[in-house]
Amino acid sequence: MKRIVYAGALTLAAAAPLYAGAPADPVIEAPVIVPTAAPAFVGGDWTGFYAGGQLGYADIDGTGAADGDGAAYGIHGGYNYDFGNFVLGGEIDYDKLDVDLGGVADADSVARLKLKAGYDLGRTLVYATAGAASVDTSVGSESGEFYGLGVAYKVNDQFTMGGEVLEHNFDDISGSGVDADATTFTLRGSYNF
Repeated sequence: MKRIVYAGALTLAAAAPLYAGAPADPVIEAPVIVPTAAPAFVGGDWTGFYAGGQLGYADIDGTGAADGDGAAYGIHGGYNYDFGNFVLGGEIDYDKLDVDLGGVADADSVARLKLKAGYDLGRTLVYATAGAASVDTSVGSESGEFYGLGVAYKVNDQFTMGGEVLEHNFDDISGSGVDADATTFTLRGSYNF
């Protein structure tokens, strides 16, 4: 009987390595659920003060021969408030002009007080603007109004590039009987505070 026990033990010991790599019951892992991030807000933050300069072109159509065009360059400063998708702001700007009005007069400068309302497209702001303007000519100064469209693009948080097209109306400049409609096209650069 001892021999049978020894033989059985030897058989089990010899067979043990055969079971060492035997498949075990599979381990089923729970799937990993990765939460998706909320969609990023595509609107930019246009709230704050800004100041900068502009360079452009002015085309003035006046009464009779008082027509001309030439360079315009100046400075601007303002404040915008971003309501989400809607932006409201105010601005003052000043352009130096170099426009000969057909020998009748010279247009020297124009200053503007602007209201702006626009739509926030993220890094881009499209807006309409209107307000009061004052032109200074060699025959005198006159107040009028203007309206126009503009676009601004945030290059980064501190710097904005853009452009504007404005239409101005001035009646009877300094009592001279000369009326003038002026269109300005400007490229603008602004520093945001």
